[in-house]
Amino acid sequence: MAELIVAFDLPNGREALALAERLPGLRWAKIGAVLFGREGPSLVAEFTRRGIRVFLDLKWHDIPNIVASAVSAARELGVSMTTVHCLGGRAMLTAAAHAAGSDLALVGVTVLTSHDAAELEGVLGRGVPDVGFEAERLARMALQAGLRGVVTSGQEVGLLREALGPDPWIVVPGIRAQGDAAGDQVRTIEPAEAVRRGATHLVVGRPITGARDPVAAYQRLVEALD
Repeated sequence: MAELIVAFDLPNGREALALAERLPGLRWAKIGAVLFGREGPSLVAEFTRRGIRVFLDLKWHDIPNIVASAVSAARELGVSMTTVHCLGGRAMLTAAAHAAGSDLALVGVTVLTSHDAAELEGVLGRGVPDVGFEAERLARMALQAGLRGVVTSGQEVGLLREALGPDPWIVVPGIRAQGDAAGDQVRTIEPAEAVRRGATHLVVGRPITGARDPVAAYQRLVEALD
């Protein structure tokens, strides 16, 4: 069964922890660049002290030594899963995987959910006839480098599950129920469909944190996964 990761993209740690306290059975919390920049390792430590696994989503993309050192620091902090960007290349991915070891699940970001084909063409400087092809190419490189899995949009998850087999983790952000605002996410998917296509972890932020009743929104998602 796929697991729900709540993205605590909130202004400060106090609000994040207060919301976490209200979500029954919460297993995973995603801490991104903004919240980590404001609160630092102490927030990670507090979530883990409460028995909640932390997905530290900082999408490292740098020279191999720097990324490996960052991954080592995350492992020492007690993080359960973290991200690197596949566009960093094979040497960077391999160094990061070695640093993660068996204690830290390392997943590679393929194509951001805010990118469509035209946006990706501008990034890569060449034609992109199919975003799925690019996601698969990057995903295969990540697994060959030793990563535990990948991050991809719901539109590519079925393709990647078929291409990569049953074992790798496939983490899917951009989860939106019918009627939810997409925001800046271009390639979204409904939760049940993401699971059907092979997602192992669903990352949900604003549909919960921005809801009038975050607890009810969270419980609806939990029920949908069950």
